[in-house]
Amino acid sequence: MKQIVVKKEARSLELFEDGTLLKSYRVVLGSCPVGTKAIEGDGKTPEGEYYIRVKNDKSKFHLSLGLNYPSKDDAARGLRSGLIDDGILTAIENASAAAALPPQKTPLGGEIYIHGGGTEGDWTKGCIALENRDMEELFELVSKDTKVRILP
Repeated sequence: MKQIVVKKEARSLELFEDGTLLKSYRVVLGSCPVGTKAIEGDGKTPEGEYYIRVKNDKSKFHLSLGLNYPSKDDAARGLRSGLIDDGILTAIENASAAAALPPQKTPLGGEIYIHGGGTEGDWTKGCIALENRDMEELFELVSKDTKVRILP
């Protein structure tokens, strides 16, 4: 089984299969890379465990892999802090149970992707960006439902 591990501080994305490292790529992050994503527009890349829910071969950033952000854990945090209500929490939980993409326009943010576009400085709005040629390779190697762990 394949798994992606993103190490934000190291600016690396590692692809594993059954615990064996297959590939490592240089990445860049959101414009405010330290800390985890909390709200829409904060420029932060989330931290935690996610899954690929969308493979987009028509992305404006070459190719992209959509993550299930916000996750159930993100939603629980958002409810505790008063950023979202029970309705949004339930919608996110239902999407998680169905292995579907959660609501993307929430106060917690959304539309978090691994995509192409280049690795010159932290320029995304919270996504993880690779060089286009690296994104092409990664896109072919992973499938929907691949686990993605994003570490500080």
